[in-house]
Amino acid sequence: MRRSLGRALLGILLLGLGACSGTPEPAGGTLTVLASWEGAEGAAFESVLKRFEDESGIEVDYRGTRSVSQVLRSDVQKGRPPDIAVLPNPGELAQYVESGDLRPLTDVLGELPGAQWLPLQRLGTPVYYTVVVKADLKSMIWYRRGSLPGAPPRTWAELVALSGELGARGQTPWCLGMESQSTSGWPGTDWIEDILLRRSGPEVYQRFAAGELPWTSAEVRQAWQDWGQLVAAPGAARGGPDGSLLLGFGDSAKPMFTSPPGCVLDHFASSRVSGYQQYELPGRSKPTVDEFDFFPFPVREGSGNPAVEPAGVSADLAGMFTDSEAARALMRYLASERGQAVWPAEETSATFSINRNLLDQGVYRDALSVRVAERLTSGPWCFDASDMMPETMSDAFHRAVLDYLGNTGDPGELDRLLEVLDRVRVELPAEERLNLPCGR
Repeated sequence: MRRSLGRALLGILLLGLGACSGTPEPAGGTLTVLASWEGAEGAAFESVLKRFEDESGIEVDYRGTRSVSQVLRSDVQKGRPPDIAVLPNPGELAQYVESGDLRPLTDVLGELPGAQWLPLQRLGTPVYYTVVVKADLKSMIWYRRGSLPGAPPRTWAELVALSGELGARGQTPWCLGMESQSTSGWPGTDWIEDILLRRSGPEVYQRFAAGELPWTSAEVRQAWQDWGQLVAAPGAARGGPDGSLLLGFGDSAKPMFTSPPGCVLDHFASSRVSGYQQYELPGRSKPTVDEFDFFPFPVREGSGNPAVEPAGVSADLAGMFTDSEAARALMRYLASERGQAVWPAEETSATFSINRNLLDQGVYRDALSVRVAERLTSGPWCFDASDMMPETMSDAFHRAVLDYLGNTGDPGELDRLLEVLDRVRVELPAEERLNLPCGR
């Protein structure tokens, strides 16, 4: 497999491929695929593409960049889009549907598994436009086994109490890092979304994600305040708010595995399974999956079991920007059970499919990953709100998180930020908003 910024012309057309068979016939040619994965994640995705290359004879030039949205936008504007792009933002992909740049998958795919995921893969239209390459479970808090003073908290009040108890013991409760190159701030948006979903419920959350709920509403304001009071309190986060602004999200939980631990709790999605196992730590081996665990994000008091209340999810969605037989073949492969099974089987992988059949095939290597996969394929869940927002809105959300965390001592800062965000919301054209129901 070549990693190249150039795009070769397609040579020989692919013939005789049944819809969604996942077994391409050799044909030849070249495709360009753009996605955000680098490092270990990028290598794992290349394993998927390599299997496709071997079976189809089609060569794939993979481009991995954390600035995938900006690169894709530039390529599309220049008239040289990749054949296939993988984005974590259905809101962005929906805008490419509106502009006519994203090609429909009519007559490309058969019926896809996971009924609750179908509206997402159709981007709110009657036809398929995307394939979920991998999914992530959110609404999770990670910890090192044996590090909690008691049972995991089930309610927000219990979580606040746990954070205070850890601080009283001289421990730093929270691992927290906001830096992520052009998308810095998104770990904070995940926090606010989880608080809103788990404390105000899926109906309020869905209105928020669709741009129907003002940012200045009591529910949204309370979610911001709750987050600030928890992680910006003195000693609550390693390095304090200013240190968190500069710390890369990928490295923020490393201190969880030092002795003694430099922080105890880590709010992050299921992709942390592989992230932890990649940590190079002085004086010890890399962490193994037996060293860490998670508990569901707490819910509002009296609302029920946090393990079965709607959870947040996100997904990486593949879309076809050039319509060719080779591009169709790769989209079919990515959607197929055969293609979906390659990535989760990779060593230290934290890739989860929405195809429940894979649970019976032993592709998940440990009990923790099985728990995540079962939750993703059974629901109920709500899709990541900022990923559904138009890029202008999600970018403003990211910036506001950084401003808020850096100015939590200013009582008027939150009011100002929420008013700015609401002005952006009101000015967005209705056609740029994506309204997807929570999955059941």
